[in-house]
Amino acid sequence: MKCRHCGTELTLPLIDLGSAPPSNAYLTKQTLKAPEKWYPLSVLVCQECWLVQTEDYAGAEELFDADYAYFSSFSTSWLQHAKQYVDDVVTRFSLDANSHVVEVAANDGYLLQYVKDKGIPCLGIEPTASTAAAARAKGIDIVEEFFGVAYAEKLVKQGKQADLTAANNVLAHVPDINDFVAGFATLLKTQGVATFEFPHLMQMIKFTQFDTIYHEHFSYLSLTAVNRIFEQNGLQVFDVQEITTHGGSLRVFAQRKDQGQYQITNAVTRLLAKEQSIGITTVAYYADFQQRANKIKYDLIDFLIKAKHEGKKVIAYGAAAKGNTLLNYAGIRPDLLSCVVDRNPAKQNKYLPGCRIPILDESVISHEKPDYILILPWNLRLEVMEQLNYIREWSGKFVTAVPILRFE
Repeated sequence: MKCRHCGTELTLPLIDLGSAPPSNAYLTKQTLKAPEKWYPLSVLVCQECWLVQTEDYAGAEELFDADYAYFSSFSTSWLQHAKQYVDDVVTRFSLDANSHVVEVAANDGYLLQYVKDKGIPCLGIEPTASTAAAARAKGIDIVEEFFGVAYAEKLVKQGKQADLTAANNVLAHVPDINDFVAGFATLLKTQGVATFEFPHLMQMIKFTQFDTIYHEHFSYLSLTAVNRIFEQNGLQVFDVQEITTHGGSLRVFAQRKDQGQYQITNAVTRLLAKEQSIGITTVAYYADFQQRANKIKYDLIDFLIKAKHEGKKVIAYGAAAKGNTLLNYAGIRPDLLSCVVDRNPAKQNKYLPGCRIPILDESVISHEKPDYILILPWNLRLEVMEQLNYIREWSGKFVTAVPILRFE
């Protein structure tokens, strides 16, 4: 395989997670009777541009289909994060009723609803029909398209250039990262700003967040790699913020390389230097990731088997993609984990891909009174613990598996 950015032959492995079905390909009672498509799930590192990337097996159209079941608005902390972002960028970049905001991967309108509330014209681009429909129900203008240079050029011809573009947790999801980034350089007005948020590779490696690896994530991003990709596709990074979402992410601010007005901040220089100092451009930096991931897997299996022998009830919470990676890599099945609870009705009464564990609504927790709740989306640990605090009434405990097995 060759690097999806620079074309260099890839030979340095990061991790091999065996094989798994697409993490958001939830099963129904009907499809439960049919075979599933499983794809190899391994990650390689480019030793030229240091882009970390999943091997290509499944296409984007198959991964992000009409029944895509991830809806951003079911997380209250994520909604708060989106609202604060809108407040911040509107103030910083003096956006008003004469501005135009475009969000790529607008999902269910979780962010643009706050832009719309401020009276700022906006457009969402979202390829999945299920989430696009939810956004339209909020009165948001949405087009169902995959974004790249061709679609950006179409919008420009329609007079829909952007003062601000937002792209949260999508840069990692695109197979053709060069075309995707170049699309923003095309779409921005002369003095426009593009913002991107994505999980930071540095945090993934440090905290062994291997469960963030799944087929929908084609890339795992450092500022070092992103800075190079942007430079070669018409954008210039001028600021960066380290934020707490998804276990540690970056918010990158970029401008058109040919016309930008903003000076590059010290934050960019400092973080690039920090990545260099910890060895992000060295082979040794990636050497023990597989071994650490294996320990997490073995510790989780040991806990579930011990709970089974002791007659303890364990229910999982959050039918998240990262949970699917963890459970499938560990080989967990309904005999060790009876069900997973999720607030999203689009997932309820379905089954997790691969492990085929049933997804139920929250009422099962009060009925079954489990001894343990295994929180699969560990990035929402505090939110989930507050929401389900009532399990303390019967001395229930919360468990997370990543980065270490933890009981609370």
